[in-house]
Amino acid sequence: MVDSMSDRPSNSKRYAHPHVRYTVADSLMRYAEFLGYGDIHTKIDEKTGLKAIVAIHNLKRGPAIGGCRMVAYQTIDKAMEDVLRLGYMMSYKAAINNLPHGGAKAVIIKPKVIKDREALFEKFGEFVQELGGRYITAVDSGTSPAEMDIIARRTSFVTCTTASGADSDPSPLTALGVRRAIEAAVKFKLGRDTLDGVHVAIQGAGHVGYYLAQELHALGAKLTMCDINQIALQRCVDEFGVKTCAIDEIYSIDADVFAPCALGAVLNMNTIKTLKAHIVAGSANNQLSHSHYGSLMHERGILYAPDFLINAGGLIHVAVLYGHGDIKKSLEQINNIYDTVYDIYERSSRENVATNQIAEMIARERLR
Repeated sequence: MVDSMSDRPSNSKRYAHPHVRYTVADSLMRYAEFLGYGDIHTKIDEKTGLKAIVAIHNLKRGPAIGGCRMVAYQTIDKAMEDVLRLGYMMSYKAAINNLPHGGAKAVIIKPKVIKDREALFEKFGEFVQELGGRYITAVDSGTSPAEMDIIARRTSFVTCTTASGADSDPSPLTALGVRRAIEAAVKFKLGRDTLDGVHVAIQGAGHVGYYLAQELHALGAKLTMCDINQIALQRCVDEFGVKTCAIDEIYSIDADVFAPCALGAVLNMNTIKTLKAHIVAGSANNQLSHSHYGSLMHERGILYAPDFLINAGGLIHVAVLYGHGDIKKSLEQINNIYDTVYDIYERSSRENVATNQIAEMIARERLR
C-alpha cells in the first residue's frame, strides 16, 4: 500500500499564466491515477467558508462510504494528498471485510474562524446530496454525530447521526477488531487459545491504544506501553498496571505481540530488524513504510496482521448503521475479523506469500 507521494516535488512553482498547470496539481493527479481513483470532487462556498474535497475511490461494490474529517491543513495540496490516501484505504477496508460499499473520504479544510458552524455543515450536506448517493458520509477526526445531524438536514446519504444511535468515538470498536486479530494470531502462531499471560507491547496510549489495553488486560495479557503523552500513558498504568518503556525501546521489547497503535510507517528496515515479537497486529494506518517490508517480516517468521483489515471496526459499524442494522450486527461482523485474518494467516503459510500481499490481492479481486 502507498502512503506517500514519492514523486512529489519538494517545491512547487506558481505560474502566472492561468492555463499552465501547477507542478503540485500535476503530481497529485498522477498520485490519484496511480491509486486507481474514480472521482474527485471539490466545493468552495465563500459565504460559509466551506472548502471541501470528496474523493471517491471505487464504486464497484456499492456506494462509497467514508468519514468526513475537519482539519486545519497547512495547504490545500496537503488536504488533497490526505483525502486521496484515506479514500484509497477505505476501499481496501470495505472490500477485505466484504462490505457492500466502495471507499471514499471527505475532508473539510477547517477555517481559522468558523462564523456559523451549522451553516457550514448544512452546505457540506448539500455538497453530499449533489453527488446523488455515490458517497455516504460519516464521522471522522473533527466531526461527531452532532455534525452528522446537521448534514442530515440536507441529505439522506449520511450515517452516524444521533438518531442512528452512533457514538462519537469509534475507538472501542476499532480496538475490538484488533483484539480479535491478535487472538487469531496467537492461536495460529503460538498455538494458544487464550491471551492469558501473552505479552503485548503497545505503541501508543491514545484512544485505540487505551481501549486495546483495556480489552487485553481483561483477558489476562501482560502489557508494556509507550507514548509521548505521559498523561495518557499514566492512565493506562493506573487502570491496567502496564509497564512502560521509552519510545525507541518499544521495538526491542521481548514480547509475543507488537501492536502499533500510533503513527503510520513505523515498520521499516531498521525497526523490523529490532523487533523481538513474533506477531505484529495494531490499529495504526499504513504501518508498513513500504509494502515490501511485509515480505521482510514474512521471511523473518514474524506474523503480520494487515492493518487495513484489522482496524476496520469503525467502518464496519458505520456501514451497518447506514444499512439500518444495530450494534449487535456490527459487533458480529467485527468479531468475524478473527476468521478473515486467520484464513489469511493460513493462506500465507500455504503459499509462502506475505500476509499483506494476500490481503491486498483479495481486496483487489473484490474491487474488480
